[in-house]
Amino acid sequence: MTASLSYRDAGVDIDAGDALVERIKPLARRTARPGVLAGIGGFGALFQVPPSYREPVLVSGTDGVGTKLRLAFALDGHDTVGIDLVAMSVNDILVQGAEPLFFLDYFACGRLDVSVAARVIAGIAAGCEQSGCALIGGETAEMPDMYPDGEYDLAGFAVGVVEREQIIDGRSIRAGDALIGLASSGAHSNGYSLIRRVLERSFGALEPAHLKHDFHGRPFSEVLLAPTRLYVRPVLDLIRTMPVKGLAHITGGGLIENVPRMLPEGLAARIERDRWALPPLFSWLQQEGGIDQHELFRVFNCGIGMVIAVDPAHADAAMAHLERAGEQVWRVGEVVARAPDGAATLIV
Repeated sequence: MTASLSYRDAGVDIDAGDALVERIKPLARRTARPGVLAGIGGFGALFQVPPSYREPVLVSGTDGVGTKLRLAFALDGHDTVGIDLVAMSVNDILVQGAEPLFFLDYFACGRLDVSVAARVIAGIAAGCEQSGCALIGGETAEMPDMYPDGEYDLAGFAVGVVEREQIIDGRSIRAGDALIGLASSGAHSNGYSLIRRVLERSFGALEPAHLKHDFHGRPFSEVLLAPTRLYVRPVLDLIRTMPVKGLAHITGGGLIENVPRMLPEGLAARIERDRWALPPLFSWLQQEGGIDQHELFRVFNCGIGMVIAVDPAHADAAMAHLERAGEQVWRVGEVVARAPDGAATLIV
């Protein structure tokens, strides 16, 4: 008689999945906010749009962490990639003026390591707490033969809300408007395929010992894995305080490709390179990788994680407001008329 097979024999441990859900529940409860009707554990999560909104428009975004995960695997850096996951989506919906309401995650692996998964999801919960949105659901997919042992992939999904009349769409931006840059915390979650290539050129195989040395007062591994900065609370507070004409989250495509996404036709961004110091990580990458300036600014945020367009009369007040909220800010340039066939971003 042929021996019976179980799901565990096939590589899927239902008990481990149940154990992870139980470890997630208290993390999710800490992110609860008004509007959550049903969260972790059901087939679908329920959320009621706050009644204070007269004409609510839902704004959604989804993203992942990308190949930064490969460094997390190599360096046992599972505690902060969840913050990256949240930040990449909530910062995106923020640029349209949306307040994040709730977040869902997708964690996929070949074999579920409950301890590692719990560390990752604790980071997701921390990112949700910092941005004021509720972690109300997600999916843990254990798929044998799809991923090597010790590896996983992440995706995140954020939904926010904004009053229809308060949507920030860049339509009011004019030539002469000021561009304010908010400091990034590092490379955030973009350009890591190039970062890893530079690391391999400098150190050979990516071994933890190679990346533990001091780098401007911090372990190099910590600099490489610094989580994406969450801009939600200070920027929403700024929006409630004064008119904000446009916002750009500096993700893949760097400053060169992301800033023009908020500009109307016929306008360009003139960014003055000497307005802020290039952080040491990007200087090191440029030198070690032989990366030219255009490529550097087209791939990385180069120290600026969010750009805000405001009327020049409001620039000083906006910067002071953000500084009081703990942000490091610079007036990095201005909006200008775009020349025929000219570049949408001018780095000068």
